[in-house]
Parts: sequence; structure tokens; C-alpha cells
Amino acid sequence: MKKHLLFLVTIIVFLACKQEINVKPDNKTTIVKKTLAPIIIDGKTTETIWQEVNWHKINQNWLGDNYTEEDFKGQYKLTWDEKALYALVEIQDDILYDQYKDPLKLWWDDDCVEVFIDEDNSGGEHQYNHNAFAYHVALDGNVVDIAPGEIPTLYNNHVQSKRITNGKSSIWELKINIHTADFVDGAQNTPITLHTNKKLGFAIAYCDNDASLERENFIGSEIVEGKDKNRGWIDASIFGTLLLKG
Repeated sequence: MKKHLLFLVTIIVFLACKQEINVKPDNKTTIVKKTLAPIIIDGKTTETIWQEVNWHKINQNWLGDNYTEEDFKGQYKLTWDEKALYALVEIQDDILYDQYKDPLKLWWDDDCVEVFIDEDNSGGEHQYNHNAFAYHVALDGNVVDIAPGEIPTLYNNHVQSKRITNGKSSIWELKINIHTADFVDGAQNTPITLHTNKKLGFAIAYCDNDASLERENFIGSEIVEGKDKNRGWIDASIFGTLLLKG
């Protein structure tokens, strides 16, 4: 009897440890303050919450040669309510370039904001599945990710955006509906309801192209270790962690 009990305890401990190993660490936890008033997606900063929350940098060069702040400078703010996560993104870019009118053709080589969302903050591979999403928000507002089966797909009902550009400065305002890994393309899917103390895996980046055949830089919000830093579209474990607070 004692041997059986000891064996059972050993199995339980092993499974608990294994489960803990598979949990993504809370990389760079960012507290996100809840908005008490509705956010209107108009590319303006008139809502009170945008005056209250802090800027975060987009300054990690994930791909491309070194760049100067005259070429690119980026930052973002976040807030949330029960319906969605909201982002205010400020980009200083000397050239906005959109060479492909087909939104599903080489979308990553046009200027775009890219938002990475991991609903349960679990990390792991998501290259051609919905364990996490990598939303490319184009200059024209189209939103692209790769669906299972390696199919480029529009997800325009996942992210609503408005961009206002004055000179070299662009303000992007985004409403991001949050979907789980159970999302099924072509089916009826309902975004989750967000709540206090909810954790999300998150990163944000910018594809910068100054009139070349390919993007010159891919600049993100998270520090990625190793030589291959262009991992966000494959591995959700490099995302930071958002902690939603009231």
C-alpha cells in the first residue's frame, strides 16, 4: 500500500513539474490600465485614458541593418475594456511605402504595424495555427495573418484601425478583438470577454520599407535573444506579458 501511494505521489509531482516547465514565463510584464469610457477608433488621442497611460518603446531591431531615428522611431500605449484591447501607436517614418495593392501578396514587405496576440499567454509555436495571432495591419487597414494550411487570410474583423499621418508622423489607433486558440476559420467565432487580472502574450512591431523590393527593417517591442530575432511570427514564447488591471 505504501509503495503504491509513493508511486502515485511521484507521478503527481512529475506531472506538476512537467506542466510548470511548459508554462511560458511572464516576460516583461506590462500593467495595462482599463478605460472607463468608450474608445472611438478615429486616430485621435481625445480619450482621457490616452493622456493617463505611459508610452512604451518599439526599438528592438529584429531584422535588417542598423537604422537611425531620422529613418524610424516608434512607441505605443495600451488600454482595455471587456470588449477588446486597444493600442495607440505613434510612428515617425520618413517614407510610407505600399507597393502591393493585393493585400495577400508579400504583405510583410510593405509598411505595416504588426500586432502579436497570445490569448492565454502560453507561448509556443504558432507559425501556421492559431495558438497565437500575428496581425499585419496595412496602411490601407487590411489585416493579414496566415491560417492553418499556410493560407494567407484577411482578419479585418479582428482588428479595427484608423491611421492619421501628418508629415513624417503617423498615429495608428487599434481595437483588437481577442480570440482563443480554438478559433476556426470560416466558422462563427466570438471574441472573448476580457477581465481584470487576465494575462495576454503580446508584442508589437513595425515593418519599415523605404521603397525597396523588400522591407529594410523589422522593429519590435521585445528583446529577443540569439542571432535569429525574427521569431515572433513562429514562436509566441518571445512575446511580453500584459496584465490587465482596473
